[in-house]
Order: sequence, then C-alpha cells, then structure tokens
Amino acid sequence: MKTKRWVVAAPEREQVDTLMQDGYAPLTAAVLAARGIGTARAAASYLSSDRAGLYDPFLLTDMDKAVAAIRGAMARGERIVVYGDYDVDGITATCTLVDYLRSKGADCAYYIPNRLREGYGLTRTAMEQLYEEGTRLLITVDSGITADEEIAAARDLGIQVVITDHHECHDSLPAADAVVDCKRPDCSYPFASLAGVGVAFKLICALEGDTDAMLDRYADLVALGTVADVMPIVSENRIIVSAGLDKMSCTGNIGLEMLLREAGMKQRRLTSSTISFVLAPRINAAGRMGHADLAAELFLTKDPVRAQELAAALCEQNKLRQQEENTILEQALARLRREYRPAEDKIIVLAGKGWHHGVIGIVCSRLCDRYGCPVVLISLDENGVGKGSGRSVKGFNLFEALSSCSDLLERYGGHELAAGLTVSAEHVEELRARLRDYAEQHVTMADLMPQLPIDCMVQPNWISMQNISALSVLEPYGMGNPEPVFCMKDMTVEEITPISSDRHVRLTLIKDGIRFSAMWFGTGMGGLGFVEGNQVDAAFHLEINEFRGRRSVQLTLNDARLSECEHLADQKLLNIYNTYMADGPLTAREARVLLPDRGDLVAVWRHITCRAEDGRFSVPDGALSRRVSWESRREINIGKLFVCLDVFSESGLISYHFKEGMLNILLKPYKGKADISGSVVLATLQSMAG
Repeated sequence: MKTKRWVVAAPEREQVDTLMQDGYAPLTAAVLAARGIGTARAAASYLSSDRAGLYDPFLLTDMDKAVAAIRGAMARGERIVVYGDYDVDGITATCTLVDYLRSKGADCAYYIPNRLREGYGLTRTAMEQLYEEGTRLLITVDSGITADEEIAAARDLGIQVVITDHHECHDSLPAADAVVDCKRPDCSYPFASLAGVGVAFKLICALEGDTDAMLDRYADLVALGTVADVMPIVSENRIIVSAGLDKMSCTGNIGLEMLLREAGMKQRRLTSSTISFVLAPRINAAGRMGHADLAAELFLTKDPVRAQELAAALCEQNKLRQQEENTILEQALARLRREYRPAEDKIIVLAGKGWHHGVIGIVCSRLCDRYGCPVVLISLDENGVGKGSGRSVKGFNLFEALSSCSDLLERYGGHELAAGLTVSAEHVEELRARLRDYAEQHVTMADLMPQLPIDCMVQPNWISMQNISALSVLEPYGMGNPEPVFCMKDMTVEEITPISSDRHVRLTLIKDGIRFSAMWFGTGMGGLGFVEGNQVDAAFHLEINEFRGRRSVQLTLNDARLSECEHLADQKLLNIYNTYMADGPLTAREARVLLPDRGDLVAVWRHITCRAEDGRFSVPDGALSRRVSWESRREINIGKLFVCLDVFSESGLISYHFKEGMLNILLKPYKGKADISGSVVLATLQSMAG
C-alpha cells in the first residue's frame, strides 16, 4: 500500500461555533468551516439545490443559432441524427436529446461510434454514411469540438451541423452552423463545468422554453451522466443531481427502472455512489465491449419486456468486462512482480498481445492506485499496432509526457491525468525508455506521494448517529463536494478480522474507552501496517450501518497508520541499530536488545518465505517486526528485525531496501542450506552483549 500524505484541515473554531449556533450539527459545521464556508448565508448558498439557481440556456453562446437550425430542420421534415459517444455521459446525452426531439415529432435517429472499430469522435466515413442515409442535420453531443476536418466534410456533403460539447476548445472552432460549448473562450455562461449531457439538457430547455418541465422529465438521465463523468457537484450540477437522485426512485424511464432492478438497487437509497459504483460501470461496460447501442436502446425503449432484456444484457456485458479486466490485471501484476523496480521506477509502461483495449483504461486506474505512479498499458494486435491507455497521478502531466514522445506515436490525446495513444509495436520499447527518462527529469518520488485531504480531527463524543445523520445536508457528494473525511489519533486496535477471503478487514478500535467498528475495504491483513494491540491514527468516512434491523455507527477507513507513540518507540530502537551500523559503541544492554536468537531468525525467515510472491515481499515500514512478533509470540522489535535481515543479506539469501514507506525484500537463489554460524553481524553483537 502506497504511503499517503495526510492533509488535515483546521477549521476555525469561531466559524464552527457560529454555524452550530445557526442550527448546524457539530460534524456538519466542522466540515463547512474546513471548506471555507463560515457563515449561515454562505452555507445556505453552498448547500442550495433550489431550481432558481439554474441559468438561462440562451446565455450559452450560439444557443440561439442551434435552436434556429433544429427548428428549421423539423419544420422541413428533414432527418436529424444525434451523434453521441460510448460512455455514460455521451449515451445519456444522446438519449435525452433523441427522446425529446422524437416527442416533438422530429424524424430523429442516433449514431454512437463503436469504440473498438471507430474510436472516439466523428469520422469522415460516418459522415458519408449518414448523408447517404438521408441525414440533413447532425447534432453532436459530448463530442465534436475538435473535429474540424470531419465537420467540414459533413458540411461539404450538405449536412447542417450543430455541435454541443463540454470539452476544451482549440484555438479555432469547427465551422459548424452552431457551436454550443460552455468552455468556449467567448462564452460568458456563468457555469463552465456542465457535463456533455448537461449541455444537451440546456439545449432542450432552450427548445422547450421551460426549464422546470425539462428538469422534471429528464433529471434522472442528466444526473446519471453528470455524476458518471465526474463533474463538480456544485452550482447547477448540484441542483441537477439533487433533482435526478430524487427522480430515480420513481423514474418514468422504463430502461433506467429495469437497470436499477437488475442491479439490485430498486428498493435502496440512491446516492451519487450508486451512480458511480453500480450504474455507471454497467453502462460503460457496453461501450467498452463494443455494444454501446445496447445502453442507448435501453434508455429509449418504451417496452418493459425489451427493457428487462437489455438491462440483463448490460449486466452480462459488465461481467464480461470484469473477466477481461481481471485477466489483464493478473498478467500485468505477474510482469510487475518480476520487472518493477520500486526504488527507481516512476512510471509503469507495459504492453501485452491481445489485451482488450476497451478495458485497459480501467486496469491502468487500478495499477495507478496500487503503485502510486503513472501507468501506460498498450494492447498489441496481430498487425503490430498498439492501442494504449494511460492514467496518471496529480503532479505528473501525462499528456505532456506523451507529447515529448510524439515522434514515436501515430495518434495520442488526453489531458494531465488520462490519455490514449496509438503506437507501432516496434516503437514500444523506445517509448517505455523515453517515458522513464521524462519521468526521471520532471518528477520526484515526493511528487508522486498521493495526498489524502481530511476535513478535520474529531473527538469520540462527536460521533453519534444523530450527528452522522445530520451530515446528509451536504449531499449529493461528488467532485468539488466530496464525502467528508475525518480522523482520530491514538486509537487502540483491539481486534482485526479478515473478511471475504482477506480482501477486506473489519477492525475494532478503542478511543477514550469508546469502541468503534471499522471497515477497511480493499485492504487485507497483508496491507496493514499494524497488528492487534498497536495504537493507530485512522482517517475515515462516517456511516450508519443497518443490519438485521439494528442500526450502528461504522467507520469506513480511508487510511490507518501507526500513531506517533508507536513511531517514537521504534525510533529509539532504530537509533541503537543505526549506532551499531555506524560502528559506534553499544552498551551490553543495548546489544542484547538488538541480538536475535536462533528462534527469532527462524520466525523472521519463515514469515518472509511463506509470503513472498515470485521471490518478492513488500510490507509497510514498521509492520514486519510487529507481524512476526504477533504470529510467533516472540519479542522481535524493529531493531532486532533489521539485524535478522542483515544476517540474511550477509549470507546471500536476500537483499532489501525501502521506498515510500514500504520495506521491499528480494529473495536470492540459493542451493542447499545457508550457514549463518559465521555471521560477522551476529558475532559482533554477541561480543558486545557479553
């Protein structure tokens, strides 16, 4: 597990008190103050989901031209095609606009490019095909803002083009009949963080002339696309998502209702997390596997039977996506256990034959989270063409890194944290070397350390079901308004229980005599830097767990680490060890503290060899001595542990190093039994100990 740097906010006590006097519960007041909201007026504005906060759609540049072009095409009875994208944002934008135009009598179809065959955005081939099919007005959603050549080709054929998009613009705009993009440099729209579906929603509001009616009708789909596209849940987006989550529980969209049923969420409380972790993956899976049309049909069908079939198909596509993802992940991890150099590598670049290129982006994200560094994965086909995806961490601009290698790439694009590329197989090794060089020159290991923003430290008596329930006023959560993270220091670990084959752990933590139940998802016993009896600092979300009719407080951990008192105890022992390593004099008592006996050496060796994978073993700094002691019931402190490792290293059995809070051990090939009786390390300590 990569060490995280905690960034703990310190809300002003005066602001917290003011907010509490105005009726906010202690936890809520602390979070608001930590985020710079210190008055009741500012809080009311920040938390508002009042529809009065929605802006006039005609404030978007070219909206009047877009409305005129669409109304003209409808009046002439011309065929209109909505050109979308294969992700959740693009699909919901497509379906929202198509459904609206059809309800007004328009001859309207849609086109979503196949991710595997066509890739992102408009293509000249698609323009020609759509013209031959009779299309005379093309409306893009969630795409088109950089498709200058393709749009020029469409207009040369005689197709009018209206662009609606939310991506960054180039210096010049495509020569379309209308370009509606909240990020246009000449657009004075007050909110520039709409999703693609948000811009499409603004278009139908302008066409209808009634924003309230359109929100009542489409809030669920617009919220779905907005959250899935990780847009900031503030201002207009907060209003849209709040209305959308309310509408989802009684949605009139039969496809969405069936998807909620199929995912087991129909009778559950719906939140932004429901969208992010339950609905969005199922919809995205269709696009990733080359079947985005299934998702579009799902949200447009009026047939309940067909909707159920399509919802089941999406869930099946998601299972196939998960299988592909796990296969690639296992292969990548096996490679990295052999090739990854923790002390040196600042970026990971791997290529594999036959990797599903619709899925490698997800694997990139998982590896990026696991190793805490940028990751580029490349899928090589039978023709020697590599299609790659990359994910990065804050502090490393992946797009600029790829730009430095542009001479090796056939295509590339993206932004700081995510990118895509096409490269010939013969250039993959050179690409890997140059990206490593770029990373070496532009980023340090400290730059790559992930940050964990924490809203505030809390006292045990603050944590009650009443105060946790009061946090709901902050919802919906999302980018720009994350779920609050709290922390407590010096909590005693009373119990650790592995869950789901050690994929997760349940902890019992005690602070000031109060017991707390905590869950740490995605972390097993092997990822913990502590054992029972240790004191830890914990960072967590607060939830009310409901199980068999019983409600209780639960801490959901983001991170946990040994507390300062544990580190101070370790440091005293390390000072003795460092004195010894520097050939300094030790007292007999100090030497005995460091001197392992045969049983200690056996216990450490057995622990390492039983847990090593491909000859490698990594464990959080400070954890190994505690784990071996706990497992073997022997007194093996951190200084004694390092002496054991030095003995093994001296005997040619291992090498070890530290990186980012992790102790990394490499087992070396060895035939027969190692003889440690002649160890200089042990002999020296024994002579000092008397």
